[in-house]
Amino acid sequence: MSGKVAVVTGSSRGIGKAIALRLAKEGYDIVVNYARNKTAAEETAHEIEGLGRKALVVKANVGDVEKIHAMFAQIDEVFGRVDVLVNNAASGVLRPAMELEETHWNWTMNINSKALLFCAQEAAKRMERVGGGKIVSISSLGSIRYLENYTAVGVSKAALEALTRYLAVELAPKNIAVNAVSGGAVDTDALKHFPNREELLADAAANTPAGRPVKPDDIVNAVLFLLSDAAEMIRGQTIIVDGGRSLLL
Repeated sequence: MSGKVAVVTGSSRGIGKAIALRLAKEGYDIVVNYARNKTAAEETAHEIEGLGRKALVVKANVGDVEKIHAMFAQIDEVFGRVDVLVNNAASGVLRPAMELEETHWNWTMNINSKALLFCAQEAAKRMERVGGGKIVSISSLGSIRYLENYTAVGVSKAALEALTRYLAVELAPKNIAVNAVSGGAVDTDALKHFPNREELLADAAANTPAGRPVKPDDIVNAVLFLLSDAAEMIRGQTIIVDGGRSLLL
């Protein structure tokens, strides 16, 4: 993959960082996107460079379309191409539906679903110039199942999955494949913001048919598969990686 460029949004830590590092090992140069934690982003970039690949650190809140445009302008200056977009950045307000305010809704929808549309628009322009590319988004089971306090995030992820299907059809003529990966509960920094974190982890440990909770590498493996030539005929799909937990709901 020498010379190819992967943009991973929200890649300063957690699953995004794990995806970025794996892609670097596969030979991609990486755009490390972050919104707040510059130190963590620079540490991720340093690890990528330690693997012999180039890394560009870009601060951009992907819920803001102007920031998305600016990010891709920086990518043009440094790399001049995009081959892969992993739409991983996520945020959201964890409250029951009746306690949500408009600002909570807008913040969550902007980062979790609007970002995919406008990042995909920019990435697709660059992918078309190099003969095609791959787009993979990270979703969650809250898109299709009720999770406590998860209304805004769950709806935003449902929108992300629907948009994945539309983009898959419209970008196919440009040789761009679009899919998503939906994970079960994974013990990352993001899960620490859940008021029922311990309950979710205990449930995953006790009730996952595969015998263990999902690990970050399980999500990363699915993403890498969808980015590979072996997944050429998989389009517009959301692959659930939960060890079978949702089958018992």
